[in-house]
Amino acid sequence: MQPRASKNEIVGLHDGCLKLRITAPPVEGAANEAVVRLVAESLGIPRRQVRLVTGSTGRRKILEIDGVTEAQLASLQGGVA
Repeated sequence: MQPRASKNEIVGLHDGCLKLRITAPPVEGAANEAVVRLVAESLGIPRRQVRLVTGSTGRRKILEIDGVTEAQLASLQGGVA
């Protein structure tokens, strides 16, 4: 995750992980909330189905996502935002 970017977007795969650019600063959970919101919107699911599991204070995060197919997840890898 890259905070304070010019726009919210999913860039694609980087080192085996999805790279996200987020406009929110990494202050008081704003960037974490932006990550959850971006992933949920990109998958077309409610935010409550996306949870931050680890990485709340770092750039690398692990999310738990309920109710999506492998095909939906694969669509994120192409940089769909």
